[in-house]
Amino acid sequence: MSVATHDHSDEHDAHGPEKGLMRWIRTTNHKDIGTLYLLFALVMLFVGGLMALVIRAELFQPGIQFVNPDFFNQMTTMHALIMVFGMIMPAFAGFANWMIPMMIGAPDMALPRMNNWSFWLLPFAGAMLLATLLMPGGGPASGWTLYPPLSLQAGDGFPFTIFSIHLLGISSIMASINIIVTILNMRAPGMTLMKMPMFVWTWLVTAYLLIGAMPVLAGGVTMLLTDQFFGTSFFQAAGGGDPVLFQHIFWFFGHPEVYIIILPAFGIVSQIIPTFSRKRLFGYDSMVYATASIGFLSYIVWAHHMFTVGMPLAGELFFMMTTMLIAVPTAVKVFNWISTMWRGSLTFETPMLFAIGFLFMFSIGGFTGLMMAIVPLDFQYHDTYFIVAHFHYVLVPGALFAALGGAYYWLPKWTGHMYDETLGKWHFWLSTIFVNLLFFPQHFLGLAGMPRRIPDYATQFTDWNLVSSIGAFGFGFAQLLFVWIVVQCARGGQKATSQVWDHPEGLEWTVPSPAPYHTFEEAPLVK
Repeated sequence: MSVATHDHSDEHDAHGPEKGLMRWIRTTNHKDIGTLYLLFALVMLFVGGLMALVIRAELFQPGIQFVNPDFFNQMTTMHALIMVFGMIMPAFAGFANWMIPMMIGAPDMALPRMNNWSFWLLPFAGAMLLATLLMPGGGPASGWTLYPPLSLQAGDGFPFTIFSIHLLGISSIMASINIIVTILNMRAPGMTLMKMPMFVWTWLVTAYLLIGAMPVLAGGVTMLLTDQFFGTSFFQAAGGGDPVLFQHIFWFFGHPEVYIIILPAFGIVSQIIPTFSRKRLFGYDSMVYATASIGFLSYIVWAHHMFTVGMPLAGELFFMMTTMLIAVPTAVKVFNWISTMWRGSLTFETPMLFAIGFLFMFSIGGFTGLMMAIVPLDFQYHDTYFIVAHFHYVLVPGALFAALGGAYYWLPKWTGHMYDETLGKWHFWLSTIFVNLLFFPQHFLGLAGMPRRIPDYATQFTDWNLVSSIGAFGFGFAQLLFVWIVVQCARGGQKATSQVWDHPEGLEWTVPSPAPYHTFEEAPLVK
């Protein structure tokens, strides 16, 4: 793949007359908007993280210590909604905004004004969601799945929760449309689809998943709203409705959502591992086909979340088989990453450490997922802490570690400065030790029968809960080190070179890009 360097001599050149705050509010520059997404995600990481620490503080020992059970339920619900819609999805959208135009040689995103709007919906939606905690009756307390009839007993904040989910969904759909149009219409000459970097491919599939899945969630929560306020009975058994119908609607969104979160992580890892192995990515074509097949299969596995609702045996068998089938393209990816490293000239800078940590620990989450795909076993695991351990291994040492690795990998490109490598490695090792201390014991708790989403538990579960809570606080405080590293890097330090990672193909496969737009005046209106 031929490579031309991208001129980064002045990343924030010629932003027009806009200065200070207005520049950030009105910007249509993909780099500025990418930065806004990433900063918003970082703030939400700590907001959602504080909620997780409230949960783990309460579970440090049996009994009700710090918060009442209602508030505990609000914390479990809000923590999940903030982390999924407010943190990890905007973080990957930030990576997409920053890197996709540069990777395909486009001057900017295809729809720069819509790009600005899709970001600025987020802070308002996030603020509205958090504000429900201050309303009479408190925030949503039915788990992030919002299952009726429990969700229909919420306080005054319920319609605001629904509205904030709508706004977050609109933001995601607009960002996805923008990404698809950019990738399909604005590639540089010679940049065919099968020459695109893997990160671009994973986001192309992710964007289609978002456009397919988010309206399903919007429909489901709107039906909840009409059940609550307009006398309908979609999910109310007393009026002839079916609460299980909501589960089908929710998980038809919820399972593609899992891959919406993890596919961009796959893309980032597929950029990092070849760089620090000094080799091309092994099996590029098979990686592309695996990504596309994951996208397709993610729509036909949703009911593996519902094995215990009483579905017919044929349904259970179908969803068991398809769930096992979706593990195959994921395993292809893991095999290709390991093959890329095989006999490579490996070095272990911070991004590579996070990528390898991702590889090991995401695989743990994948294997426990296979365990739960087996119907009779899932009857035992369902609604225990084993489930909590499984999906947190996918989302924290999986998606979050990939995002952290990507941040370290591209920080020199974004800021023009090198971060402190020693502190970066400290951040990795502290995060890895504590994240395993936090989530691995939860497998044991679940297998022993501890139910999830409870503020109190039987005394035989005390020891592992104590270990898990220590891990939670250690992991949370380790992320403060990341903030310090980023601030230190952004403010200055050693200049990054054009061959910052000493890779034969440079820092990143890029093609020359024309100058980006910076303001509404420059950004073209779509006729």
